[in-house]
Parts: sequence; C-alpha cells; structure tokens
Amino acid sequence: MEANVLIFLLLILVLAIFLGFEIISKVPSLLHTPLMSGSNAISGVTVVGAIFAAGLGAENEFASILGGIAVAFAMINVAGGYFVTDRMLNMFKKKKENK
Repeated sequence: MEANVLIFLLLILVLAIFLGFEIISKVPSLLHTPLMSGSNAISGVTVVGAIFAAGLGAENEFASILGGIAVAFAMINVAGGYFVTDRMLNMFKKKKENK
C-alpha cells in the first residue's frame, strides 16, 4: 500500500510541475513580476501547512527540525511577497510636490 501512495504523490508532483510551467509560460512578461509577488504574498497557506507538518513530527526530532525549517522558508516567502508587492504599488502613487 505504501508504494501506491508514493506513486500517487509522485504523479501529483509531476502534474503540478507541468501545469505550473504551462500557466506561467502563458503569462506576458509585463505581468509576470506583479503576479508572482502577489501570489507569494498570499501564500500564507504554505505557512499553515508547514506548521502542521512541524506538529506532526512531534515524535521524531528530525521531522520537527524539517518542519521548523519549512515554517521559516514559508515565512520568508510571504514576507518577501509583501515587500515586493508594496514596493511595486508605491511606484504607482503620485509623488508629493515640495513647496
């Protein structure tokens, strides 16, 4: 039964890679950066999944360490997405005139 689950998960990974490549290749280069920074900023779901994975590894120290690293990387991704999105949005604000 374990081999079937592993094959199923590998199939999902391959399909996700293919679908992601196809979707991203269709996005015009002008929209690529805003789209990616926005999607990084809202990927808090990754943080929840990483916290869940870290909690499941309570009996195994190695799994807890990997879960903690996953939480750290997910938070870096979310924070970076917010910073890049904020910086891009500031480019479209009107500048104040000095009197």
